[in-house]
Amino acid sequence: MALSESQSNKQKHVHLFYYPECEDLARNVAAQSSNITLQTIKWRNFDDGFPNIYINNAQDLRGQHVAFLASFSSTGVIFEQLSVIYLLPRLFVASFTLVLPFFPTGSFERMEDEGDVATAFTLSRMLTNIPISRGGPTSLVIYDIHALQERFYFGDHVLPLFETGIPLLKQRLHQLPDADNIVIAFPDDGAWKRFHKLLDHFPTVVCNKVREGDKRIVRLKEGNPAGCHVVIVDDLVQSGGTLIECQKVLAAHGAAKVSAYVTHGVFPKRSWERFTHKDEISEKAFSYFWITDSCPLTVNAIANKAPFEVLSLAGSIADGLQI
Repeated sequence: MALSESQSNKQKHVHLFYYPECEDLARNVAAQSSNITLQTIKWRNFDDGFPNIYINNAQDLRGQHVAFLASFSSTGVIFEQLSVIYLLPRLFVASFTLVLPFFPTGSFERMEDEGDVATAFTLSRMLTNIPISRGGPTSLVIYDIHALQERFYFGDHVLPLFETGIPLLKQRLHQLPDADNIVIAFPDDGAWKRFHKLLDHFPTVVCNKVREGDKRIVRLKEGNPAGCHVVIVDDLVQSGGTLIECQKVLAAHGAAKVSAYVTHGVFPKRSWERFTHKDEISEKAFSYFWITDSCPLTVNAIANKAPFEVLSLAGSIADGLQI
């Protein structure tokens, strides 16, 4: 939505830095508002492989609102980004916002046996230690965190802002020719707890995973998918095995067609390939597969490959920078 001149004048001007993986998303964010200016960083390495980083125009950031768009896509890129993230608030900036669309360790928060390492808690502590800027604690913007209790992992030195990509899905569903025949399916109770209140105006189906010997079997727990376009909704996908099993169950119970939405398309080891339309059978499996651009490497990999569509977080991130 275009802002009026009076609305635009009331907004703060934000200088947005970004990690190179996020350049496309950063440019889309900046395109949302004339009050967002992209800034650049020289990402270099010394001969021994350690980072040699230079923040351009650092002396001009005093008294300015500054943000950094991060992508923790692998353990190998986190250290160099943290080095920048820890420095920017100390440049006497008016405020600092860190946008980390995908919190990558979020599915590793459980400690079930003595010796288990909760890496989600470890990363939260690292982010909690971001220095306070002149304007106060860092604002930390995260989308669809895997476990709701993880918001309590962060200490008082950061202000986590937990956003969701679900409004993008709802907007896209209303554009479909069969928008009045949509049923939302949750692959397990965890997905239902996270999202059902955001999608309560749609009929719903809930699946669950039960253990039979060494296998986990997906079954229909409640709801009726017969004759409907069923959209499976979850926060993230890794190998995609659960989504595929859920699709089979829904089809067996009469779903006219099945699609999927996840905010974070992680897809390690190119596991997205199992969903691409290669033949008539695969085309019948998933009509649409929507992801956001929270995982930039995946977005680049699946470009123009059916059934994938990317719903951009750019507008939502631009709004978050003004909070």
